[in-house]
Amino acid sequence: VQLQASGGGLVQAGGSLRLSCAASGRSFSRYAMGWFRQAPGKEREFVSAISWAGRRRYHANSVKGRFTVSRDNAENTLYLQMNSLEPEDTAVYYCAARSSSVSGALYLSVSEYDIWGQGTEVTVSS
Repeated sequence: VQLQASGGGLVQAGGSLRLSCAASGRSFSRYAMGWFRQAPGKEREFVSAISWAGRRRYHANSVKGRFTVSRDNAENTLYLQMNSLEPEDTAVYYCAARSSSVSGALYLSVSEYDIWGQGTEVTVSS
């Protein structure tokens, strides 16, 4: 699987963006997926995770209630809907994947993923 993230841009505080992550290759539906972000000078941090079929999801406390992760396995695409954006959300956002034998598994750390997209930049102005 190869990943291509898109949808980033410049938005005012309070606005919305939807990030997409297109996956190429077979067996996308057998990969657990995640979104991470990295702000300038900071370490990459977890944002959201979703299981194979999308039945289980988890969001970091900092984005809970504002961001929603979803996936369309028929289209081989992962999404991150971001609402009520804040300047603190400014970062490069990365999608990530890892194969899993457990359908409901969620993975929350950088080290648990072995496939990464190239990143898409999100800038939120105040």
